[in-house]
Amino acid sequence: MGTPRVSVLLPVRDAAATLRECLDSLAAQTLGDYEVVVVDDGSSDEGPSILEERRRGDGRLRVLGTPPRGIAPALNLALRAARAPLVARMDADDTALPDRLLRQVERLDADPTIGVLGCRVEHVTDPGVPPSGGMLAHVRWHNALLDHDSMARDRFVDSPLVHPSVVVRREIMDALGGYSEEDGPEDYELWLRAFDAGVRFGKLEDVLLRWRDHPLRATRRDPRYAPGRFLAVKYEALSRGPLAGGRSAVIWGAGPIGKEWALTLRRGGHEVVAFVEVDARKVGRRIHAAPVVGVAEAARLRGPLHIAAVGQRGARERIRDEAARLGLGEGRDLVAVA
Repeated sequence: MGTPRVSVLLPVRDAAATLRECLDSLAAQTLGDYEVVVVDDGSSDEGPSILEERRRGDGRLRVLGTPPRGIAPALNLALRAARAPLVARMDADDTALPDRLLRQVERLDADPTIGVLGCRVEHVTDPGVPPSGGMLAHVRWHNALLDHDSMARDRFVDSPLVHPSVVVRREIMDALGGYSEEDGPEDYELWLRAFDAGVRFGKLEDVLLRWRDHPLRATRRDPRYAPGRFLAVKYEALSRGPLAGGRSAVIWGAGPIGKEWALTLRRGGHEVVAFVEVDARKVGRRIHAAPVVGVAEAARLRGPLHIAAVGQRGARERIRDEAARLGLGEGRDLVAVA
């Protein structure tokens, strides 16, 4: 067998209900030069028999089996077995549109500076299941981040890429050491390390993946994806970068998100100099022993990292506008988190 153009990494556990549809969408790709490296992570349903049936009918499907170890070890096993210079991700409950792999390969061939390439996604649910407002908002936010600079700017807010929408150059995965098998969101942690390493990101404007949301998806029930684990991963990345050396912080936003970040920063040994509030009713108070000041006072707080820690719609953009007016440079003086 020759070296394929793309290796699709597909971890599977108890996904029989959606697996056929997923595999059908890969079989229908207009790019034929690919392989699918499936790792069955200890399934107890009929998934293994589905995979064996499909493997016999399609030589591009390679199936590895392990005891249940989790998605990150399964992905690393698939990565070690992959033979192509480009590595794509897919999940067993999602479907790829026919041109997905072709369009991503064409873009990566045309622009060798891009190391990680995603695409816009469509949020779908099972029949009769109403869409989640939170997931719809996340997809709108994700689909609006189309270039490297916007994804880098918002990388501490949430993952700027939907994992099963991504194609990555193999040498980058190898240089980064693959996925972390520590407790936490393995994809988001990888993207943050890639940004640290200077990897450039891109995203196609077209919707090329249908991203299924359902009550049993791992992001809803696996403790690796709990909000506290995302917060820990964000803090670790900030500590390697803008907060390095024990830099102190100023937090814009005295609501629940800002307060949680204040506690996290203090546990890590960072001084919280002040909270900044646009709501004049909160100015003059103290939160966790730090004063709450107005925007005008923030201009005098030079040196600490200013952190926009808000969730209300439009608040992050307002803080960015105010910070720019004060001469605070985003990335150097200000970062946005959630």
